[in-house]
Amino acid sequence: MYAMWGLQVALCTLSVLSLSSGGESKARSCSEVRQAYNAKGFSLVNVPHQEISGEHLRVCHQGYTCCTSEMEDKLNQQSKLEFENSVEESSHNMRTTFVSRHKKFDEFFLELLDNSEKSLNSMFTRTYGKLYMQNLEVFQDLFTELKRYYTGGNVNLEEMLNDFWSRLLERMFQLLNSQYHFTDDYLECVSKYTDQLKPFGDVPRKLKAQVTRAFIAARTFVQGLMVGREVANRVAKLPQLAGDKASATVLRRQMAAGSKRLARHREMCCTKDVLFN
Repeated sequence: MYAMWGLQVALCTLSVLSLSSGGESKARSCSEVRQAYNAKGFSLVNVPHQEISGEHLRVCHQGYTCCTSEMEDKLNQQSKLEFENSVEESSHNMRTTFVSRHKKFDEFFLELLDNSEKSLNSMFTRTYGKLYMQNLEVFQDLFTELKRYYTGGNVNLEEMLNDFWSRLLERMFQLLNSQYHFTDDYLECVSKYTDQLKPFGDVPRKLKAQVTRAFIAARTFVQGLMVGREVANRVAKLPQLAGDKASATVLRRQMAAGSKRLARHREMCCTKDVLFN
């Protein structure tokens, strides 16, 4: 924000240098003003050598001054440019940070999830062999839904995990009682009593609590990084809004505190926001 006021203060300084002291009405030399103005890279063409009436000015002192309307306009344009560059630079750094951290965390978490699926698949294949391979889709669906939840899909974690254990119970019940044939209604009835029967002990409850905490935290964090990136993108567009009078008014209000602090110094001429005039 300090960069926004750099040229505004410079404009004030030029006018301060041009003010007469002790009510002196005689026009004074503008040599100091010319030197300061030229030091900023501006041409001295049409810059007065002696003080002139400032009634034509919109921002600075309207008494005797060394500032012209052309000087005001040039400083105004340069202040806009510095403001835009400052916002672009700061927002670019923010965007880069959020994009980089989002990418790293996203890659890390998805890799962690893939490794978990591969590890479980390898262990169950060695332990249960063909029986596991025949029911592999139950576990594949579990990890597919977990990934879908993490990436922002409309998935109810608790319901999805309950459904996983119910499906697993149905498959195991059929395998352990392969000599019988069960109707779909019978298997559905078995799954409804999972909580009472507790065929997997306390594992489903503990696993559900752990998985829910981990995935809610991960999704919230990665979505927060995405929101941060979008905020940075919107900040980068602020200079484009500067030309809009309504937007300019809002920005002026936000910077009013800074303007008032400058205005408290009696010798300061800038009591308006030159950035958007």
